[in-house]
Amino acid sequence: MDILGPVMIGPSSSHTAGAVRLGLLAGKITGSGLKKVTFNLYNSFVKTGFGHGTNNALVAGILGYDVWSEEIKNSFEIARERGLEFEFNYFEDYNRHPNSVDFITENNDGSVLVIKGASVGAGEIEIEEINGYSFHLKGDFNTLLLMYKDAPGMIYRVANIIQTANINIASMNCDRAARGEGASMGLCLDQELPESALEKITGIKDIYFIRYIERLKF
Repeated sequence: MDILGPVMIGPSSSHTAGAVRLGLLAGKITGSGLKKVTFNLYNSFVKTGFGHGTNNALVAGILGYDVWSEEIKNSFEIARERGLEFEFNYFEDYNRHPNSVDFITENNDGSVLVIKGASVGAGEIEIEEINGYSFHLKGDFNTLLLMYKDAPGMIYRVANIIQTANINIASMNCDRAARGEGASMGLCLDQELPESALEKITGIKDIYFIRYIERLKF
């Protein structure tokens, strides 16, 4: 964890480093095959983001670069070379954190994710929502993200597999649209999740979205 501030390229921990980390985490949530991303920027990200390179930082992050990468300043050109389509929209919404962004990602298989997050200061970030489900993902833990059809015992089945692998769950965040409909689970883990445990969880009926994300380097 950074003490004085993040080791970074760029002038601002919140508008540059935080933006890179938001993009990096959104890219990991999206997974492989990213075709297009729309960035909806809000409030301070709109007003002062240009001077701090926020747009370049968001694109660099979604491409997989970290806060110390020299490629941040050339991220637009790199994205175009890779065939990634991207665009920016700008809004004011003072119900949102001053440094907020939505990532609308489209993959080659046609899947779409709407990922909402904020840069909360000193390079720290939080993913607040994915496809309408509440999450509290900061990138500081190995994290398992699930979306599935709500059914009795689902949380137990997932947690039991993790426990059997001798992995401690540091925190859990669950949400659902309605009983018996779509639901979500975010589990922050103290250790790395073995591939064998991930395969077992993937095999559980009615789980339709799964991502395992290793903790970001801070």
